[in-house]
Amino acid sequence: MVCSAAPVLLLAMTLPLVGPPVARASQPGPSQAGGESGQQLDQESGAGESVLLSVYVQLVFSDGGWPAALSRPLPLPPASAPSSPKTLTGLSLTTECKVKPDGFTYCACLSGYQWNASICSRHQLCQPAYNHRPCGCLVFSPPAAGYCQLLPPAPGSLSLNTWLQMPGHTLNLTLLTSQETTNLSWFLRRHSGSPSPIPLQPGAQVSLTSSQGQAVLSIRNVSHEWEGEYVCCFEAQGFRWELYQVARVPLQAADVARLPDQLSISCATSPGFQLSCCIPYTPLGYMASWSPAEGSEASSFSTPGDRCLVLAAQHCPAADITYTCDLQSPGLTPLRVPIFVTVIQEGDTTCPKDSAVVAWNVTKAGHEAQAPCPGNRTGMVKRTCGPDGVWGPIHSSCTDTRLLALLRRAQLLWAGQGWPAEEVPQSLAQLLEQTEVVSSPSDLLALLGTMTFLAKVVADTETPLHRSALEALLKTTDKVLDMDASSLWTPTQAQKPSAASDLLLAVETLAHSLRPQDHPFSFSLPNVQLQTQLLTPSLPADYRVSFSTQPRLQAKIPQRSLAPLVTSNSNFTITSLVLQKLDHLLPPNYGQELGDSIYATPGLVLSISIMAGGQAFNRGEVIMDFGDRDDPYHCVFWDHHLFQGSGGWSGEGCQVKAANASALVTPRHNHCICRHLTAFSILMSRHTVPRNPTLELLSHVGLGASILALLVCLGVYRLVWRVVVRNKVAYLRHAALLNVVLCLVAADICFLGSPLLPPGPHSPLCLAAAFLCHFLYLATFFWMLAQALMLAHQLLFVFHQLSKRRVLSLMVALGYLCPMGFAGAALGHYLPRGQYLGEGVCWLDGKGGALYTFVGPVLVIVGLNALVLAMAMLKLLRPSLSEGPPAEKRQALLGVIKALLVLTPIFGLTWGLGLATLLEKVSVVPHYIFVILNTSQGVFILLFGCLMDKKVREALLKRFGCAHPPNSTISLATNESHLPEPSKRRSENASYEEKMT
Repeated sequence: MVCSAAPVLLLAMTLPLVGPPVARASQPGPSQAGGESGQQLDQESGAGESVLLSVYVQLVFSDGGWPAALSRPLPLPPASAPSSPKTLTGLSLTTECKVKPDGFTYCACLSGYQWNASICSRHQLCQPAYNHRPCGCLVFSPPAAGYCQLLPPAPGSLSLNTWLQMPGHTLNLTLLTSQETTNLSWFLRRHSGSPSPIPLQPGAQVSLTSSQGQAVLSIRNVSHEWEGEYVCCFEAQGFRWELYQVARVPLQAADVARLPDQLSISCATSPGFQLSCCIPYTPLGYMASWSPAEGSEASSFSTPGDRCLVLAAQHCPAADITYTCDLQSPGLTPLRVPIFVTVIQEGDTTCPKDSAVVAWNVTKAGHEAQAPCPGNRTGMVKRTCGPDGVWGPIHSSCTDTRLLALLRRAQLLWAGQGWPAEEVPQSLAQLLEQTEVVSSPSDLLALLGTMTFLAKVVADTETPLHRSALEALLKTTDKVLDMDASSLWTPTQAQKPSAASDLLLAVETLAHSLRPQDHPFSFSLPNVQLQTQLLTPSLPADYRVSFSTQPRLQAKIPQRSLAPLVTSNSNFTITSLVLQKLDHLLPPNYGQELGDSIYATPGLVLSISIMAGGQAFNRGEVIMDFGDRDDPYHCVFWDHHLFQGSGGWSGEGCQVKAANASALVTPRHNHCICRHLTAFSILMSRHTVPRNPTLELLSHVGLGASILALLVCLGVYRLVWRVVVRNKVAYLRHAALLNVVLCLVAADICFLGSPLLPPGPHSPLCLAAAFLCHFLYLATFFWMLAQALMLAHQLLFVFHQLSKRRVLSLMVALGYLCPMGFAGAALGHYLPRGQYLGEGVCWLDGKGGALYTFVGPVLVIVGLNALVLAMAMLKLLRPSLSEGPPAEKRQALLGVIKALLVLTPIFGLTWGLGLATLLEKVSVVPHYIFVILNTSQGVFILLFGCLMDKKVREALLKRFGCAHPPNSTISLATNESHLPEPSKRRSENASYEEKMT
């Protein structure tokens, strides 16, 4: 088509011809200004028969007027063969073209005509429109030959399962075609929101299926957001087609906003009140009314997206009443939404007016006051009036309207409404702008929810991100990680424990979706660092990455792990991401192999992902160096599937390796090896004292000294036993002390050797060592308790004495059976739960509660011993004449008191400090004191329990010949005879047998 700078008409003429019906039209030739051009018709002569023939003519008018010649019959040029003249009897216009001042020609088709698909694909549409829209107007530059063509009948039909779709049901649209179709697409033109049709893509609610001659659009769980005009666009027979169906979806009660949903009023202060119910715009045409309506006035108003009905009650009701907002639409079940109004009667307990956050009116006790969110925020502010008439805390669900709009748009995009390639970058840019308005947990939840849904869209549709979109995401993440933990993150996690885990997954998913042409890419902010690399399918070298964290974080993927990607014959990308502060926000959930201990993390999470051919490659091995750390740690990854989707740390597939110059990222540090790719970090026991050579040396030397002292004590008893146990009290006292020594020496030997055993619940030796230490240390305390109870009995029940054998049996039962019961119960209760052993040691776990089965009885025994000592000192220091024990027995009881007076505080202080070392943020000083006291217990027993006893010292001196030689003189002062040694020994033996009965 050739057009000059003048109005142009493209015409389709209907000609009744006389002659054979066969005719062939040639392309129009050049036209002359101010005239008309015709087409050469080749036809054969024949009988006079009228036929219709479409002839396309281009007319150019220099003056814009309508030529008068068109009103007259238009004779056609004679054909090559003689024939009768033909007459033009009809004229139909197809196309109108206008030349704009910009030099472009705009050609629009008239009704019933359209540009064919081939021409449409080569030219620009006059107005921006959605994809595959029928071609009605094109822009030509320069002008070209062409015309709009007559549309044939539609080659298909579009049917809807039902025009009225009930909420929650599935909408089905079916396209049946008789011709081959291409470029099929679906759109939804909603009656609210943007006037542009919304493209429909496969998503969480939308599914598309097609077969020969049929295409089906299915939308699951429809709501009012899915009502509107559905458009099916496709190409067939050389044209683009549009077929339409309209679907309506009734509202649900959840779509109706009530303000408030309950109200408490005082007739004395508020004779009138207002209620309102608002519904989103819907073409179903709901009629709203209130019941009861007596004594009230109803009015309505509209906002950009809602229509509201307001009830203004002029008089206070006499009693509690329920108002109902009735919404009716022809042919639909009425929708009734109740609002409860409670009337405050005289004498009712109430909460007074208050102006905290919003204005709170007088409210009846046990009821809730509500108010709309102030400013540009959506939601309600609620406050409960307690039963005693005291206001409770304020609960706000207020969310910034712009954040809510972004969240809803992301949800619909994930459901299947919209173009992900266009809308995801736009939403990420808008989200960065909206981080400044986050001021409540609801705002933060909306922001995190938007990121989560955008990540789902990118993952499901495999949408690549531009560099600018990824930068917006990382900047948003940096600001989110800097948000205040106490006022924002803590209440947010109380509402949604998986909030931080969802953030991690969203950022991981979006970070590795960068377009291949934008690699390599490096980005660094205080809380976010990202490095990407594009690798070719040729055999790559080791992949190494380093981040400027403190301490410096480094990682390596060996060449052997990347070898499987070489066979894919396509480029692949590696994305490494470090998020700081996030690990402190993740919930303290630990996998089964980590137990229930409380751990600390280093303040960062490392995420590494490999994408090859649009798919994630997760089988690679990664070696990580988290810096030089003295304390032991676990290599872990964040498993999003643990704890019912809340996520948790897991050590599966990860292990700590010692420094090795050939395999490490840095040869001087321990490193982590994980045989899969995800988000990694390390876990350190929160209360573990850093390994200190001085502390370890002090512990080993002290335990050795304690064991040596206890062995010396056993040797002393071996030498002087028969001499020192002169009466029943002395015998029982030294028997108890002897069992304390035996238990403690065995416990110290077990405790000293336990670090040499492999730790963990799967090590039988480690379990045995922990159980024996638990039992033997407890036995030392129970024997001290037995000694104290024996002392108390001797002082309180002077005239009710038990035999030595019976007392000893009771002491044995108390000293061994009770600790055995505690140790066995702890083993049976905590071992199946994985809470018996501490982290990396063969001793009880202090985080799960097993250690308290040791510390609890110890502290109770120390308290009981203190009470017995106080009572004993009162009895012996000020005895009455009738209650005072004999001198020899008194001396033995004083020996018991002296030993308990020294050993009880020493033992109690030792394990009291052991409990203190479990407390959070404890300093290293209690650990040193605990080690010193714990390793000195044997020395204290030797000194204060054994050597400070006068009888023991005298027996030792006599045993080693340091005493004065005996003689036969008679002492006048004591009236006792000093016999020679053999006679004296026989006398002592006789006396010993008498006193032991």
